Amino acid sequence: MPSLADRFQNQRTRLLAVGYRITGSVTDAEDAVQESWLRLADVDVDSINDLGAWLTTVVGRICLDRLRSAAVRREQYVGQWLPEPVVTALPSGDSQDPLQAAVAAEDSRYAAMVVLETLTPPMRVAFVMHDGFGVPFAEIGGLLGVNAASARQMASRARRIVSGVPPSVPETEQADAVQRLVAALASKDVDSVVAALDPDAMIVGDANRTTPTAVKPIHGADGVARFLLGLVRRYGESFLSEQIPVLVNGELGAYSAGWDAAGDRRASPARASCFVVRDGRVAAIYDIADPAKLKAVPDVRSSDR
Repeated sequence: MPSLADRFQNQRTRLLAVGYRITGSVTDAEDAVQESWLRLADVDVDSINDLGAWLTTVVGRICLDRLRSAAVRREQYVGQWLPEPVVTALPSGDSQDPLQAAVAAEDSRYAAMVVLETLTPPMRVAFVMHDGFGVPFAEIGGLLGVNAASARQMASRARRIVSGVPPSVPETEQADAVQRLVAALASKDVDSVVAALDPDAMIVGDANRTTPTAVKPIHGADGVARFLLGLVRRYGESFLSEQIPVLVNGELGAYSAGWDAAGDRRASPARASCFVVRDGRVAAIYDIADPAKLKAVPDVRSSDR
């Protein structure tokens, strides 16, 4: 019979996925999973009929508390608050780390995580735990302190909101659109950049005043193009050459580890970028440059091809 540690390890990817989708934070998700393991020491494990379900509920409760406490931090945040991205190297074999596996589902795409940020904590918990992980509404209601009908209603309202998430596109279409935008930026021709963007394109930045980004969302291809070209002018050719193709929440994105100032070259922070593609053009860009949200990014330089 497997040991308790082995049984817990078998649930780890699922639990990380629950924690990340509820909190939007890799750190909070990992902490919640670790805390659920510690809580096993205080219960009679033999009395638990379904260890996976028990752990899922425990992680959900821990993450609900963290989500509520995060509201205070977000009120003090400067600019837009975006979820912490899960940045991993492009696949080079069959191996997959737990975090990469945790965001493999369609519902964990970055665009979906952004929409989840608009939900109230109870709505988010009800929707994620039921629609994402099949937890019954009776259990969710107990976790939220409401009856099953109220939990069902919360999930239903959340489902209507989340239905507006832009659909994913095939990997080749994603890659072609991103590469076309990068090539246009390298040309420094504003018309070429505009042509690579959806007419209603937008860019949203998250840096908490640590570095220049789009403090407020910028809408429209022309405005987005001029903002991006402004970053190219500010940081020089390194802004593009230092970008490494990576997976951001399972989809093609870009990451730069940043660099120190040298001569006339300005210092640049680490930043991750993810893209929404529509009809072959980039329709949305999420620019994450807050160092606190990139602490968990591994060394992805091996993905540079």
